[in-house]
Amino acid sequence: MSNNFSRILTLSNLNFLLLRFSTGALMCYYHGWNKITSDRSRWERLGNAMTDFIGLDFLSIPLGFMASFSESIASLLIMVGLFTRPSALLLAITMLVASAKNISGKGIDGSELSLIYLLLSIIILINGAGRFSLDRLLFNKRS
Repeated sequence: MSNNFSRILTLSNLNFLLLRFSTGALMCYYHGWNKITSDRSRWERLGNAMTDFIGLDFLSIPLGFMASFSESIASLLIMVGLFTRPSALLLAITMLVASAKNISGKGIDGSELSLIYLLLSIIILINGAGRFSLDRLLFNKRS
């Protein structure tokens, strides 16, 4: 019985590794890398989504860079399990803004991808890096 329980725990940890790795890799490849390697004008356009809500136009470039950073560098950190919770929080905030913008512009039907990434980043934020991660290897964290 104990051997079966151990096998289930290992499969659970491997499943979470697959979820964390695929979420980070897909986000970075399809959404983040081209944004982080672009210029300030792209970051300004991205940041305008947030500054339209809060009315502080001077923050558009820093907020656009934050969104680009979270979709690229933070996604890579999630993928390898390093600084996983802070990275997942940053990605969740970005996906919350993206979801709100998509819902207000396209409705719920055009918002499923940002909502899925929001949900995945919240799951990773709650669960932490998991057993197979650099966080656990380097910092001996048990979550």
